[in-house]
Amino acid sequence: MSGREGGHSGGAPRGGGHGGGPRGGDRGGSGGPSRRNERGRERNRPQGQREWSRTAPRERTRRADPARLVAFEVLRAVSAEDAYANLVLPARIRHHRLDRRDAGFATELAYGALRSRGTLDAVLSRCVDRPLDQLDPAVLDLLRLGAYQLLSMRVPAHAALDETVGLTRAVAGAGPSSLVNAVLRRVSARGLDEWLDEVTGDLADETERTALRHAHPAWIVRALRQALVAHGRKPDEIDALLDADNAAPVVNLVALPGLGSLDDALAAGAEPGPLVEGSALSGGGDLGRWSAVREGTVRVQDAGSQLVARAVAAVPVGERDADDHHEAWLDLCAGPGGKAALLGALAAQKGATLLANEAAPHRADLVRQALRPVPEQVWEVRTGDGREAGTALGRQFDRVIADVPCTGLGALRRRPESRWRRSPADLAELGPLQRQLLDAAIDATAPGGVVGYVTCSPHPAETTVVVEDALRRRSDIEPIDAGAALDAVALKPLGAGQGPTAQLWPHVHGTDAMFLALFRKLPTSGGKTA
Repeated sequence: MSGREGGHSGGAPRGGGHGGGPRGGDRGGSGGPSRRNERGRERNRPQGQREWSRTAPRERTRRADPARLVAFEVLRAVSAEDAYANLVLPARIRHHRLDRRDAGFATELAYGALRSRGTLDAVLSRCVDRPLDQLDPAVLDLLRLGAYQLLSMRVPAHAALDETVGLTRAVAGAGPSSLVNAVLRRVSARGLDEWLDEVTGDLADETERTALRHAHPAWIVRALRQALVAHGRKPDEIDALLDADNAAPVVNLVALPGLGSLDDALAAGAEPGPLVEGSALSGGGDLGRWSAVREGTVRVQDAGSQLVARAVAAVPVGERDADDHHEAWLDLCAGPGGKAALLGALAAQKGATLLANEAAPHRADLVRQALRPVPEQVWEVRTGDGREAGTALGRQFDRVIADVPCTGLGALRRRPESRWRRSPADLAELGPLQRQLLDAAIDATAPGGVVGYVTCSPHPAETTVVVEDALRRRSDIEPIDAGAALDAVALKPLGAGQGPTAQLWPHVHGTDAMFLALFRKLPTSGGKTA
């Protein structure tokens, strides 16, 4: 939560110009009785219900507060360009040269409004005289920003109204600012709990009510409840899990082993990570002020991702024939390069080499950039379809990690817009790809070698079902206890194992909901069974 009020928040609530109430109302003029007083000022609330605006038109905010402008630009990029907020936000913060305090406010406002879109829209739909999809998309984003400040931030109501109307005037004009002012005044009449009681009151389905209260699509609520049960947890943990999804995530840092140092971060107030060696938790801000971050030897990476990468790198592999054999590792789906950088640093320490494969050329460039601090003789980046790795590479590897494309339901807190972009249809589309990539990873693994299957989703269709299917179809693999493997590289017991697989959780471990399954390649030549 933020206590920031904005640059012009000290005055009284400001009126909305010529607009009537949010559901229409008499605008004055020849069509009905005048609503102007003897000084020519117009009432901003219907007779008997609303007071005069205490701010003259010439005094009303007409500029865009930079922090709120950044949040607006992020929402517009996400809505209009299908952009990713975590990529757009830092660039807009730098462009507008926000200081640390304003950058924090912009981050909370943008991410919060994106996460809460479903709940905000349910409230706004009660305050607007037309379906929301008939509003100009930019105006709808402005309303979401204003409503989020009013309902979920420690921003005084007059500041939220003033600054959002001023932002609207600056980016959309005086006409839309009247609508925004009127709608947000209606929103401000109640607190969040009152609004939630109203918008959920007519819903008979418990899942629908839970979804609206926690700002998740109902299908995701059902999926996450199912995932809790599938991974051995209780379904009544769903509220805690959804709350964790909505909490602003702490920035996780990792120092590449043997290459990076967290000294600057710790001296600046970061805390040592409680789960993984060489990690830290930071309050955020401009991380680029640290030379190690600029050089890439310290990176932002969730502790869950660090754990699964370290587990794959640490599980013992079978003996190879040559006494001087150096392990060869493969990161099958390496983009954008976070795990590849950590694996590359670990490989360098162990005298191994890493091949990082990525299908998309632009993401392959990101992998090269991420691996730049690692000695160049250790790694190589290949651009190609990972599904062909079993045959196209012409060699086999001691360790293969397949961090496959997935719905990302385990990282909803870090990707605030993703919950509203995904649909159940994505599961059906991704399932065959995930199975093909796991098969390719197994085919590319040498006998005695280790395969790690990783998703940032706890959904059974992307995790346990894929693993069970592989074990049923193939006779050349056996499972390895993934929970024990995670505990072996963690600073404290995680209790993440369920059978041979392991599942991390935001509300339990404070990580993204990373899933890990480990297999050993058996020394057989058959490969597959019917």
